Amino acid sequence: MTFRYSIIALVLTSLVGCTLNDSANFATQANDNRNQTLELLIEQVNQETTAETNAAEIDSDTILLLTDLVSVPALNSYLDAAMQNSPSLQQSIIALKIAYAQQGVTSADRLPSVSAGFDAQNTEDSDESYSADVTVSWELDLWQKIADSTAAASKDIEATQASFDAAKNLLAANIMRGWLEISVNQQLLEIEQRRLAVLAQNETLVLERYQAGLGSLEELDNAKSSSASTRATVAQYQENVAQSERSLMLLTGQWQPENELPVLEALNEFPHVINPLDAVPVQNMSGRPDLQQAFFSIEAESLRTDAAYKAMLPSFSLSASLTDIANTPSEALLTNPLWSVLGQMSAPLFQGGKLKSQAEIAQLTTEQSFWVYQETLLNAVNEVENAIGQEGSLTLQQTHLDDALLSAQRSIVSYEQKYRQGLVDILDLLTVQQQSYDIEAKLTNTTYQRLLNRIDLGLALGLGVSA
Repeated sequence: MTFRYSIIALVLTSLVGCTLNDSANFATQANDNRNQTLELLIEQVNQETTAETNAAEIDSDTILLLTDLVSVPALNSYLDAAMQNSPSLQQSIIALKIAYAQQGVTSADRLPSVSAGFDAQNTEDSDESYSADVTVSWELDLWQKIADSTAAASKDIEATQASFDAAKNLLAANIMRGWLEISVNQQLLEIEQRRLAVLAQNETLVLERYQAGLGSLEELDNAKSSSASTRATVAQYQENVAQSERSLMLLTGQWQPENELPVLEALNEFPHVINPLDAVPVQNMSGRPDLQQAFFSIEAESLRTDAAYKAMLPSFSLSASLTDIANTPSEALLTNPLWSVLGQMSAPLFQGGKLKSQAEIAQLTTEQSFWVYQETLLNAVNEVENAIGQEGSLTLQQTHLDDALLSAQRSIVSYEQKYRQGLVDILDLLTVQQQSYDIEAKLTNTTYQRLLNRIDLGLALGLGVSA
């Protein structure tokens, strides 16, 4: 009989060994795929940006932070408030604490368990009896099944930590986006106010010409129409600025700030941003929390698969107990106990295929985690490529809009002179003026989109915030 159990154990051990190799292959394959993909991506980016990065702004040893992309000192107070009060971030912190507590539950299985009991019995026609016992039991982890479960819980902690880092990075990015939104709306409002001032001046001039009999009623109506339309746009941008400020305050997790936060003054010009393209050879996306989380999930599920297959192997346990029976409670408190030691081996021979099915489920879950990682990796590469492509497109748009704005401003000067000479009517002048302000607003929006794209690229590359 002993020989038969030994053969069964040997066969199961071989089966487990093969399974362990299969489970480990998923993590190895995922790591290899990431390295190969990133090497190709970095090589492609380097080829595309060679001409742009001859004068590199970033030292090769410099590690960029996400907050370096939009460096505004007053933003630090908002970032600190958000890290302390954001409800979404607090949920991630609690999830991390739960993962630590779950590891404590799993690790407890590796330690001996101690239990104590005290019984009192009173039967008719017999004396009262009292018994007390203390039992220590311990399962020997010969196959490292419990160790694998504990290691899997540790990987769960790392995955949850990566999820927390992702939430923290996204919150910081949204704070920067919020400030940029305030700034762009403020700049667009300033453009419309300047447009309105010019239109109001034109309206006054047309009215004076009309009263002097030099202009037509149609010219006066056109001037009034343009001024009224611009006043409506100014009112819209004023509310946009107010909404952007409220949205930024909401990101801090407060409706009314507990501590006075500094007023974020919108700049007439956007800040200079360190070009993250220069850091691509250093920032190889290894710091992306979503990739880290997906990879740790593969490792955790691989360890659970190992434990599931090891559950088919025989288990060994030891138990020792002290027992005392007496006629009074005080005498039963282990004053003269009897001790016993028991060693036990048990093996699951037949459970209707339950253990095998559980092991197969664990194996498939590991494979599923591998494909989740592959999907995350593909999305990450796609985000980087899109952000880099958008960077090039927005750069060209900025260049062309700068040229268009210079031409439009020169055209305004020319049309103002012609209008004073009576060579063109007010409608022609208004058209040229409107075109200039439209180009300026479009240039501001393009600059804003480029700064947002820098933040998106920073997140795609795995840039994070300081601890």
